[in-house]
Amino acid sequence: MAELISIRDDSENDQLLDAYSQAVTGAVDKVAPAVVKLDVRQRLVTPPGSGARRPPVEVGGSGSGFIFTPDGLTLTNSHVVHGATAINVTLADGRRAVADLVGDDPETDLAVVRIATPELTPATLGDSQALRAGQIVIAIGNPLGFQATVTAGVVSALGRSLRARSGRLIDDIIQTDAALNPGNSGGPLVNTRGEVVGVNTAVIQGAQGLAFAVAINTAKFVAGRLIRDGRIRRGWIGVAGQNVSVHRRLARAYGLAQDSGVLVVSVEANSPAQRAGLRERDIIVGLARNGVGGIDDLHRRLVDEGIGVPLPLVVLRGTERLELTVVPIDQPIAA
Repeated sequence: MAELISIRDDSENDQLLDAYSQAVTGAVDKVAPAVVKLDVRQRLVTPPGSGARRPPVEVGGSGSGFIFTPDGLTLTNSHVVHGATAINVTLADGRRAVADLVGDDPETDLAVVRIATPELTPATLGDSQALRAGQIVIAIGNPLGFQATVTAGVVSALGRSLRARSGRLIDDIIQTDAALNPGNSGGPLVNTRGEVVGVNTAVIQGAQGLAFAVAINTAKFVAGRLIRDGRIRRGWIGVAGQNVSVHRRLARAYGLAQDSGVLVVSVEANSPAQRAGLRERDIIVGLARNGVGGIDDLHRRLVDEGIGVPLPLVVLRGTERLELTVVPIDQPIAA
């Protein structure tokens, strides 16, 4: 009898393993044709006032990206292509092409390049708002030059904040334990349906199981503006925040259109937010007469609304609803 139970357990384990393997391989089959390797050349010039002037130096680097439209628009990280003098792309099928920079945004570490090559297979973009901690995710990229490398893990946490190379915080970051290495930057983070839910952006050197991706909902919005304008002119109020749920009773009591908002984690000194009276632990639920259900909403409002214009900012402070007035300022373009 014990032997029969053991055989049954082994069979069930095999079935579970097969299901996991099929989920991962199925997702990879859908997305891998869209994943590309970027080889970038950049000219480094000695900054003024730094001592003896030296001739410009050409340096090389590489990263990953993924095609998201049939006409060759490709998402990657800003730090992969920022200031590039040449961008060469290797497609999944081995073809090579030259890419043009459409625009990049160091504040979210996102960039769009265009590949003028026929018969491209774009990836399907998913909904990062639907992600849950513990969900299986797959990273595809070119770490350390090894093309089309696949790693798998789970969503470790949502709503993280991460400091970009420009020095400013990127909000609504996905934390995962899918292994990433240098060269994975800009590659897709994918769910088991083969939908891209994030853009892999960073690892913490010396740590294990700590990797981060920009949420695809943020990437969709940023990519749209980069395609249209080549850059993002955004308002800035000086807060770091994360998505948080609002108690249903409060949402009903104050007639909120959503039961979520942005929890203020910190307020920068001498910022518009501080001048408006915003405090840590406040929950932002509205800006400019529009509901704010999360970081993505707040980012959209700050880009869409006029810079230098007084805007009503609705917050929950404990159980109290307050309406403040904030005046966004123009956020400087990172160098």
